[in-house]
Amino acid sequence: MDGSIIPPDTASGCHGGRETMLDAARAAGKSEILDQLLKDYPRGPHDQPQSMCPAFGSLRVGLRMKRTATILSGSACCVYGLTFTSHFYGAKRSVGYVPFNSETLVRGQLYEDIRNAVYETAKPADYDAVVVINLCVPTASGVPLDRLPKAIDGVRIIGIDVPGFGVPTHAEAKDVLAGAMLRYARLEAESGPVARPRAQADMPTVTLIGELFPVDPIGVGAMLAPMGLAVGPQIPSREWRDLYGALDCAVAAAVHPFYTASFREFEAAGRPIVGSAPVGHDGTAAWLDAIGAAANVSADKIDAAKARFLPAIRAALEANPISARVTVSGYEGSELLVARLLMEAGAEVPYVGTACPRTDWSAPDRAWLEARGTHVQYRASLEQDIAAMLHVRPDLAVGTTPLVQKAKALGIPALYFTNMVSARPLFGPAGAGALAAIVAAQTRGRERFARMVSFFDKVGAGETAGYGWKDVPKDPPGSKERYRRAREAKAKASQAVGT
Repeated sequence: MDGSIIPPDTASGCHGGRETMLDAARAAGKSEILDQLLKDYPRGPHDQPQSMCPAFGSLRVGLRMKRTATILSGSACCVYGLTFTSHFYGAKRSVGYVPFNSETLVRGQLYEDIRNAVYETAKPADYDAVVVINLCVPTASGVPLDRLPKAIDGVRIIGIDVPGFGVPTHAEAKDVLAGAMLRYARLEAESGPVARPRAQADMPTVTLIGELFPVDPIGVGAMLAPMGLAVGPQIPSREWRDLYGALDCAVAAAVHPFYTASFREFEAAGRPIVGSAPVGHDGTAAWLDAIGAAANVSADKIDAAKARFLPAIRAALEANPISARVTVSGYEGSELLVARLLMEAGAEVPYVGTACPRTDWSAPDRAWLEARGTHVQYRASLEQDIAAMLHVRPDLAVGTTPLVQKAKALGIPALYFTNMVSARPLFGPAGAGALAAIVAAQTRGRERFARMVSFFDKVGAGETAGYGWKDVPKDPPGSKERYRRAREAKAKASQAVGT
């Protein structure tokens, strides 16, 4: 190393603020990386993510892949929080960590430590790839992961910067790593023969891009079969060789529309990309038409697929009607799809907020929703989501944890999007009936919520909040005398022991 690493010029380290960290990163030579992140993930009304640390998205993608090691480079507190969250969400693999202090950061020793850790980890018997993730301070300090070797004994080395001041949400951080892996795999495939995916369809495939409920790819595959198409490996993938299979597709389906870096690799590979998803009756019909056109499928085969599945979807929607006003918000990227499904089932959805950015690939869903009077807010802040909920006063609010907390405090039934909605099928006949029961169960509880709010009125607020005292609390009258007597009685009792 040449000692060129520059620590952030702030006494508060990674808490120095977004602008301070950005300035430090640019001064340390990270301008090109930051410019690409800004282009891929444009900013919204808030400077910092209002969800968890964005690096969790990249960490999650790496930890779910077989034969892939992940090493974090960042402040110890950040690494602790990220590893705790990853194991809370079911990771069963260790996370590597390269610690540092001010001295090793300034002298450039941190890069050497990372390099040594990579060499110690990159064992071909154990791994296909080693992922190194720079968090905020190493990125702002200019730790040059691009100088790491591209491969060690056949093990691929992938270094990425995922700073909180450069990547707005953890959903988009999934794309940072997925895109980097796709680029590596695409260049490998262009250079010569690569490993065959373990499961390879004998028909042209459609690559679904986005983390999906496990049943959904199976349902999508059934809808594509009459068209002579199959579902290929998904992105994010579960093992390295799946990346080759994902790229070797007839069509890439941008089910989650924010995977900008990943889409760039499919475009470079000459693959057409189709937005939206087979959600509800109208969405499925339009999506099958678009997929068929992109894959050069004949009209009679497209019609056959639609004739087989659209009546079943309509029947499921009619059998599971939703009569409620619902607001939808979240940071998963599927918020517009969920809103479409709710509306096709009969719900009124006046507002949809997503923390993800507006892209061309969400245009079909946005146009469909706005044509029916729904306000779609991209890069929605928590304050915007709450303001919409207060204005609409819905029968059910679907959103993030703080929004759900606010809703329930007001007596409005609410559901946490990630755990309750994303954990259900969304596509085809299975998705058409998945939300009705939970919406009905929650909206039936509105009267109970109102009684609870009335019963606990003013409890936990103001002087009963348990915190926020402006003055020194005063002892209750006579308390000192009672304590004195109790101490004297205890002392006499202890003196009497053994007499």
